[in-house]
Amino acid sequence: MAEAQSGPSNGRKRKYRSDGVSPTWVKRTIEGPGIWATCVKGKEKGTVGELYDLFESLAADMWPVEGYDSPANDRDNGSDADENEDDLETQIAKEVAALKRPKVEKRFANCLTNTQCVIFMSCKPPVDPVKLVMQHVDNVQKTGVTRTKYTHRLTPVSGTCVANLPELHSLCRRTVAAYSAQDNSEGSPRARKYKVELRMRNHNTLTRMEIIQEVAKCMPSNYTVDLDNPDVFVLVEVFKSTFGMSIVEDYYRFQKFNVMELANAHNEPERFEKGAGRVQDKKQEDDSGTV
Repeated sequence: MAEAQSGPSNGRKRKYRSDGVSPTWVKRTIEGPGIWATCVKGKEKGTVGELYDLFESLAADMWPVEGYDSPANDRDNGSDADENEDDLETQIAKEVAALKRPKVEKRFANCLTNTQCVIFMSCKPPVDPVKLVMQHVDNVQKTGVTRTKYTHRLTPVSGTCVANLPELHSLCRRTVAAYSAQDNSEGSPRARKYKVELRMRNHNTLTRMEIIQEVAKCMPSNYTVDLDNPDVFVLVEVFKSTFGMSIVEDYYRFQKFNVMELANAHNEPERFEKGAGRVQDKKQEDDSGTV
């Protein structure tokens, strides 16, 4: 009976896991710089696919690699092949050239989270997750087009580490030093006002206050806390035993990097002010005695 159940069909590896994520796309651990994404519940698989396409397209424009074609270029090449479909020699030459083209290592990898609605995409150099997300949210705010269907919020982290105080302190020092060096490249150190934006998921080892205090210890002396009108935001993401952080600007202006909110704000035909809208019109009809 046991032998009958262990036939070739049962021994075949499943293409997708029970939560819809392809095992060929995932890394077992969350590591390196990357981007946290939240999505519609039950649409994790679709979100991973659309983020791969989006990030690869943006990275191809921001950090072009010789010998690498973006998805848009692949579609253009496909249309050219259709035009020359009668020329077999041309098609064969293109296929041979494609085979000889050096393979480019993938710059993004989906890391296993085992949590609904939460996805982490790790990035490899030269991709900068902060610049990538800032470029995308700026595009969404200007055009109202998200280029994704299920993605809600994107949170970049410049690095990750184990969620304990010594590792946290070391990562904070490195992240702050890198940002300060970039921020002060044009002259003397600038005084900045900052705010820590902390989000914790499935973590109960460290308290919020312990994390915030440790992050504050790593900030430069010319940085002061301002919860109402900060210049920069220290984004801190704690997920299970992983700690990640980055320093960004215009976090509130870009709706906390929620691309759906940015698109809705852009595409809204008019903002309902006082005395406008269907509810107010209905009230006016009732007041006038219409039945």
